[in-house]
Amino acid sequence: MFSGLNKFLKIILPKRLFYRALIIVAAPTIILQLIITIVFYDSIWIKANKNSTRALVTQLKTIEEVYQNDKKNLDFFTDSYKNNFNFEIGINQNQFPSISGERKFSPMDRALRRELKSTFGNNNYWFSTSKFKNAVEIKIKSKNEIIEFLVPKEMVSASSVRLFVLWTTLPSILLIVIALIFLKNQTRPLVKLAKAAERFGKGDYVNDFRPSGAQEIRKAAYEFDRMAKRINRHLNQRSEMLSGISHDLRTPLTRLKLQLAMLTQKDISTRMSKDIDEMERMLNDYLQFAKTQSKESTTSIELTNLIKELSQNLDNKNLDISFQDNITLKGRPVALKRSLENIIQNGLTYGKKVLVTVKKSSNRGLILIEDDGPGIPEDQYKNVFKPFFRLDKSRSLNQSGVGLGLAIVEDIINSHGGNIQLGKSQLGGLQVKISLPF
Repeated sequence: MFSGLNKFLKIILPKRLFYRALIIVAAPTIILQLIITIVFYDSIWIKANKNSTRALVTQLKTIEEVYQNDKKNLDFFTDSYKNNFNFEIGINQNQFPSISGERKFSPMDRALRRELKSTFGNNNYWFSTSKFKNAVEIKIKSKNEIIEFLVPKEMVSASSVRLFVLWTTLPSILLIVIALIFLKNQTRPLVKLAKAAERFGKGDYVNDFRPSGAQEIRKAAYEFDRMAKRINRHLNQRSEMLSGISHDLRTPLTRLKLQLAMLTQKDISTRMSKDIDEMERMLNDYLQFAKTQSKESTTSIELTNLIKELSQNLDNKNLDISFQDNITLKGRPVALKRSLENIIQNGLTYGKKVLVTVKKSSNRGLILIEDDGPGIPEDQYKNVFKPFFRLDKSRSLNQSGVGLGLAIVEDIINSHGGNIQLGKSQLGGLQVKISLPF
């Protein structure tokens, strides 16, 4: 039971901190307002109306009885009530109204009807509280005559109700508005911290972040800033170290190439040149893997233009590109182009035809890259994304490398907040599905 109630509350309650905090602040104020209003309405206003209405009906009954006992002093009697109580009294023998002038859902009409009915009986009274703005019209059937009254509405309904509602509602609204302003200022630093963490998670360098807000939020923001700087420093050190290693290794490799070119034994020279070329390609793969987190600014990217530019660079007739939607997203263009080029180049290497499709899916952009090559076994889909993993059978995506191609691609796609999946292509080979947020 409690588990179901907990799930229901999670569904109906807002997900954002700002609105949850607003409920915490506003709900007690609104509930207190309702309780005060109900208590006032039930204990004070209804009872006060009931007493005032009963006093008025008693006066009307007294006027009727006095009139029936002494009709000679009618003018003095009506003038006295007009001067002292602001009553307008008229007596005629007109036809008694057959259509009721009451309002069904009015508390004032309900209280007046109850008292008139108990005093004069059914079908002996008629009244209207809406015909005049500041007066209530009441008609009483007295034998063969009708006594008409115009009495001030204040004698039936307390005029302080509107002031009470006004003075209890306006302060509550003012307090909620003030709470909105303060809550907005308190949640803004959390939103900034979340956006900064999202940007950093996508590989963007967050240099303009400044801790703000309450002490606890400032502490979390300060620690996040320190963590981001430590990670950036580690990545820079890794790139610089591998760049230095690359520089140091390229020099002896170049000397070996020159010495091999001078050898007279061409068969040995050819075999050794292939090994040196393989070492150079391996070195380039290491460097490319280390540079996937290179410092590149995040900009707005037209995915259509990026893939068109990539197609022009590859200049291959076996590459077919289809654009179903135009997609604009935030990202690092060089890194994205490198990852897409890696996949397309693999498809062109191991297959005869590659089909690239770009389309939208809700709030994400989809890139489907399909080829007609030998494909990859389904049980190896996860393994091919591991660094330095090479397939021994079927389709080897890294025959000339060390198994870093798809690892680099996955690292770049994940750093943009996207994901990559492998599957069976309609062309009979491998399908690579890339989704990126925009």
